[in-house]
Amino acid sequence: MKVLDAKFVQGFIRMCNDGWEQGWHERNGGNLTYRMKKEETEAVKEELGQDGVWKEIGVSTPKLAGEYFLVTGSGKYFRNVVLDPEDSIGIVEIDEKGENYRICWGLVNDGRPTSELPSHLMNHEVKIQVTGGRHRVIYHAHTTNVIALTFVLPLKDEVFTRELWEMATECPVVFPDGIGVIDWMVPGGRDIAAATSERMRQYDVTIWAHHGMFASGEDFDLTFGLMHTVEKAAEILVKMLSMRPDKQQTITPQNFRDLAADFKVTLPEKFLYEK
Repeated sequence: MKVLDAKFVQGFIRMCNDGWEQGWHERNGGNLTYRMKKEETEAVKEELGQDGVWKEIGVSTPKLAGEYFLVTGSGKYFRNVVLDPEDSIGIVEIDEKGENYRICWGLVNDGRPTSELPSHLMNHEVKIQVTGGRHRVIYHAHTTNVIALTFVLPLKDEVFTRELWEMATECPVVFPDGIGVIDWMVPGGRDIAAATSERMRQYDVTIWAHHGMFASGEDFDLTFGLMHTVEKAAEILVKMLSMRPDKQQTITPQNFRDLAADFKVTLPEKFLYEK
């Protein structure tokens, strides 16, 4: 099967385009990676080259040894993925130590994987451990309203989680474990990768202050839906704060407990504090 005919590749391309249409990917902003299933790799193996040069990842991810990933390219624009996928995205293989990668398909014209590859791979490794391998997608986007909130809310997991939970009833059902937040850090390096992966041991969403969001999920629909839900809640909160700084009514801690019981989710009590 040709790579571009594969269902998982078509899903990847659609998600890139969906993010572009939401306005989350100005210029070359944001990145997406997908850990391929063995049967998917086997289906497209005839188009996977084995003569690419091995290059250092910059971090060690031994649990990803031998895995294949579909990735967006560094400096590539999400708006161009649907128009020219072989230039904008690629498939990379991880070596037997989890320390190097090589390009097996795509990223033509001397392209290379996203500069956030270390952060993505460290988070993939963490999510393999904490989800038993169910999570395969890591998505980073520059979500406008979430970024705006990082200038006015305390950069604390409890505060962001509680404020966004209160904005829409579905929020504690969609992200019941809460949201992690990290202070501003230089993107693309080992430090931010380590800080993000530590948060992702607890959460499926981590906010990078003044930068955007990282989200993890089992497939493209769930991961995009998670990002979309958090950003929509942030949009409601921004609008509410622009109308007046205090709430006249809201969802209470007991309301959340009742919701959790009916929807059979567990909501950590640390987020249900009395204000």
